[in-house]
Amino acid sequence: MKLASFRVFQEEIPLTQPFAISYHTTESTTLHFVEWQTDTGHYGWGSASPGQRVTGETDEACNAALQAMSALQGEDVRHLPRLLRYLETEFPKAPAARAAVDMALHDLLARRLDVPLMDMLGRCHNSLPTSITLGLRSIEETLAEAKEKVGKGFSVLKVKLGQELEFDLELLQRLRAELPQEILLRVDPNQGYNLQALQALLAKLDELRLEFVEQPMPVSETEQLRSLPLEQRQQLVLDESLQSPQDALRYGFQDPLCGGFNIKLMKCGGLGPARQIANLAQQTGRTLMWGCNDESRLSLTAALHQALACPNTRYLDLDGDLDLVRDPAQGGYTIEKGAMIPLDQQGLGITVS
Repeated sequence: MKLASFRVFQEEIPLTQPFAISYHTTESTTLHFVEWQTDTGHYGWGSASPGQRVTGETDEACNAALQAMSALQGEDVRHLPRLLRYLETEFPKAPAARAAVDMALHDLLARRLDVPLMDMLGRCHNSLPTSITLGLRSIEETLAEAKEKVGKGFSVLKVKLGQELEFDLELLQRLRAELPQEILLRVDPNQGYNLQALQALLAKLDELRLEFVEQPMPVSETEQLRSLPLEQRQQLVLDESLQSPQDALRYGFQDPLCGGFNIKLMKCGGLGPARQIANLAQQTGRTLMWGCNDESRLSLTAALHQALACPNTRYLDLDGDLDLVRDPAQGGYTIEKGAMIPLDQQGLGITVS
């Protein structure tokens, strides 16, 4: 099963509306697609959506790396671990490009075995609910959007914070007052808080019935979290601070800085590195959350399959395709009452047009 043909294309996709977080507003995203075929006629798809502000990888760098990965032609896809090590060694600064080729090779192998990828990886869960994200807007606009999402069947909302603490607390109090009590809320300041603001928010965590606080402070200030009591650190999930297995070791062992890790394929470089982080998390009792950028459902499906194959997966935040005006990828999963259910098809169950 040697890798024979390879093609890459990209497309800029507008969002249905601008999406704002504490340090950036996005109006469109560029999706990179890759297809590998073998000499036996089997194929697999992957997709990349680089997060330049987090990893430094630009769209131009991602495309260049994808083109260079054609060097894998002639390699046997059954030697997957060695191929993934090659990608990590040769393209350390292109995690999204690595993720695209990584998932394409996984998809190809699972299609060859005629099983869903999550079964090849060792399924632990059949489905899990995903949160739906509310970007930074006015309080009234956020309330209206929250009610719209709840009306569509979503029961878990992730609320972007990081403007002003007073504003954020008022927003959360209004959401709690006006949404059904069973709706779960989690919050993400996207590095927008200092330690004092975080402590004030954590003091309100129980009153507001928040699941957790994601990446409250800048990456450069991550170590300041050690000044918090361990009980409060357990209520934190690291995102931008967690980009590699090495970060998982640094922040999850001995005196842990958080209770959970947010794994994104575009940050860590694909399913292979994601499994390394997940295994470290399991050894240290960290829970797993699986997140995304604005992405194609192709890469979201890959993250979903890996998430469902990890016993300590507790949270999904895989809604990155819902704001796209269009998506060249179809299939992969359905969403029923907010739960992501993978299709019972070989590989990722994705078609691309």
